[in-house]
Amino acid sequence: MARMKFLCDADRCIECNACVTACKNEHEVPWGINRRRVVTINDGKPGERSISMACMHCTDAPCAAVCPVNCFYTTADAVVLHSKDLCIGCGYCFYACPFGAPQYPKVGNFGSRGKMDKCTFCAGGPEADGSKEEYEKYGANRLAEGKLPLCAEMCSTKSLLAGDGEIIAQIYKERVMKRGYGSGAWGWKTAYRETIES
Repeated sequence: MARMKFLCDADRCIECNACVTACKNEHEVPWGINRRRVVTINDGKPGERSISMACMHCTDAPCAAVCPVNCFYTTADAVVLHSKDLCIGCGYCFYACPFGAPQYPKVGNFGSRGKMDKCTFCAGGPEADGSKEEYEKYGANRLAEGKLPLCAEMCSTKSLLAGDGEIIAQIYKERVMKRGYGSGAWGWKTAYRETIES
C-alpha cells in the first residue's frame, strides 16, 4: 500500500490560506479549531517563507507515544488518526507534537478542554466509512472515496502536496532540479525520518 505523506514546498507557498479555508469548509471544523494553518517565518525580512502546517502523520508519531489512553492509531495507508471516544483531553499530544497539530475547542486544565481535534488526512475516524457519526466527529472521509485531502487539491500554486510519499518526493525532486535550488521539503525529515535527495 501507499504511504500517505504531506509535503509543503516553501518556495511556492504564497500565504493565500486556501488550504485552511478548504479544510474548515469540508469538515465543518468548529470555531477556534484550525486543523491546518499557514505560518510565515522571517516575516518581512530576506528569506521570508510561508509554510502550510498540519498533522504530518509521522512515521513514529510522538503524539501516539505519549497518549495515556492509546487513542491514536495508524491506518494501512500510514495515516495517524485518533478516537474522540477514547480521548480524555489531557493535552500530552499537544506538547509532544513538533507541528502543533492537536487542537482543543476550549482553554482549560486537565479534562476540561474537551476532545482533541487534528488533521485526519481527510480519512475520517474509527467509525464506519461515510457514516453520519464519522462525519460529525471527524469530517469528510475523502480517502474512502478515492480522493486526496482537499487542502492539497485547493492549493493554487501546488505548494502543498499530499498522497503517496514516493510520488510527491519525486515531484519535489523534479522541481528542485528544474529551478536549481530548494529550501527543503519542510517537515519531511522530522515527520518521516528521511530526506529527499535531489
